[in-house]
Amino acid sequence: MSDWLGLTGRRVLIAGGGGTIGRALVDGFATAGATVAVTDVSDDAMAGLADQTAMSRAADLSDAGAARAAVSAVRDALGGLDVFVHCVGINDRRPIEDYSASEFDKIIAVNLTSAFHTATEAVVGMREQRSGRIVFFSSVAGRSGHKHHGPYAATKGAINQLMRVIAHEYAEHGVTANAVAPGYMDTTLTRSYLAANPDKRAALIELIPAGRFGTLSEVVDPVLFLCSPHASFITGQVLYIDGGRTIV
Repeated sequence: MSDWLGLTGRRVLIAGGGGTIGRALVDGFATAGATVAVTDVSDDAMAGLADQTAMSRAADLSDAGAARAAVSAVRDALGGLDVFVHCVGINDRRPIEDYSASEFDKIIAVNLTSAFHTATEAVVGMREQRSGRIVFFSSVAGRSGHKHHGPYAATKGAINQLMRVIAHEYAEHGVTANAVAPGYMDTTLTRSYLAANPDKRAALIELIPAGRFGTLSEVVDPVLFLCSPHASFITGQVLYIDGGRTIV
């Protein structure tokens, strides 16, 4: 197996590793020779990943204490972390006036609170070893004012800013922090939305200059690059993976 990416033996933790993109990330890092661990909300969510992972840790990452404990436990078990990827997110499309307080709070907790506490715990260890890569999953919704994405868009915009602050604070310690912002992708969230709204598919594709949804490999490969030694001077950036969605 070629190791042109330089990821062989890297200790990787993927938060949200049980989701559609998370599982693709697990496969990508494992294929590249990394030692991969995952954390997600339950053991059931991570079912079927044992052959590709060194360990898994079930945790409610929307809870600050549980999020930090999960990262700490994985770091201790692996003897350190070289890469942390936050790929946790939920959405509930509706007009902003239709969200209850609890619905708003849940999206904030799952998407943003989990990002803050997991990344904070991860970056402390990276600072001590003076090297590390952090990648957050953002979204084109963090840049654009799409209808019916209020709390979700707010969390993704906040993640972009959190990423930039982490990049600034830890650059001198050899740690990079970046975000990838997918557009419309072939994921469980998209499939669920289109299953309930089949008439929306053509309208969504029309918004994408490339004329199609993105594939999982088209998201995973840029993440692998950002986590590799080749990207050592790239930090504080949001990489849009959207088939041109944000240029029009």
